[in-house]
Amino acid sequence: MPPIINFLAVGAGGAAGAMLRYLLQALASTPDHKLFATAAINVVGSFVIGILAVALQGRTLLMPLLVAGLLGGFTTYSAFSLDTILLLREGRFAAAALYVAATTLLALAAAAAGYALALKLLKA
Repeated sequence: MPPIINFLAVGAGGAAGAMLRYLLQALASTPDHKLFATAAINVVGSFVIGILAVALQGRTLLMPLLVAGLLGGFTTYSAFSLDTILLLREGRFAAAALYVAATTLLALAAAAAGYALALKLLKA
């Protein structure tokens, strides 16, 4: 498959993921709800990437479309970083520490859970 096809797949997936992330964050009604939305997006994205890492092995077009593209556009570690900086600037040090720890641990746990689930379901 020509490299341009993978390049276009990443772009299409990334646009869809970014729009989905924007929609979910727009539904949050307060700044604290936006933090929760960002964390939830990262955890869900981590879970799904765990599943796709197993399910899409050998599927050359779906990996760039869904992993690099859709999930790359959907998950929000740049927004996570900015949210953390803003909490720190507001002097909310405990909230920032809790936010970083909880998001990181939950996202890692979600990726591991998704990966294990996919291994169980797809390799059984």
